Amino acid sequence: MTSIINRTLIYTQRFAINLVTYSEGHFVPRHFDMVSGGRLYKLNFVLVRAKQGGIFETEEVIFSLFNRIILFRPDLYQHHVTKIISGKRVLLSFALRLN
Repeated sequence: MTSIINRTLIYTQRFAINLVTYSEGHFVPRHFDMVSGGRLYKLNFVLVRAKQGGIFETEEVIFSLFNRIILFRPDLYQHHVTKIISGKRVLLSFALRLN
């Protein structure tokens, strides 16, 4: 079984910063991030790319720079990460919930 290391750096009801490490063999299935109300925005910085696999895919992005810096609405659009075949993926994720 593959593991995820999720270090919460800051967490409030409206704002969170997480440092997430995905190991080899891991994938994130297609999903929405559910919120009880309002809008959810995520700004992800891919600090370390997997050597093979681990590609983020979504139906719609607000902004993307080389698939390394991605701003999107995870509450509106399905998203997933392909299986990491080799290496690991490290992500700094900023989440903002607006009413």
